[in-house]
Amino acid sequence: MKCPALLPQNAVATPDTEVETDAATDSRLKYQPPYHVILLNDEDHSYVYVIVMLKELFGHPHEKGFQLAKTVDTEGRAIVLTTTKEHAELKQEQIHAYGPDPTIPRCAGSMTAVLEPAE
Repeated sequence: MKCPALLPQNAVATPDTEVETDAATDSRLKYQPPYHVILLNDEDHSYVYVIVMLKELFGHPHEKGFQLAKTVDTEGRAIVLTTTKEHAELKQEQIHAYGPDPTIPRCAGSMTAVLEPAE
């Protein structure tokens, strides 16, 4: 760009390069398909563990945590969150890193979660 101080008094400064924009492209939003974070059942974690984990990792209140724990127990799986793929991967990692259930001696580790496209 030219320095305004060096321009003649009646000259107008213009950029050296022009940026072309497409109005249709600018107005479109980027679409990220949603993913489900699905908690899988096992016999090595208690309802209390699941409820506390869901509250700490997802902010679910006690009642919602209980409902999800019951669904996992009775149906073998429950959707605990639907979000973008990147956020779903983070939440899956947090579930896997949460650790064993201290109330069950045979429990060797965290629960398992999988991701599935929501559509």
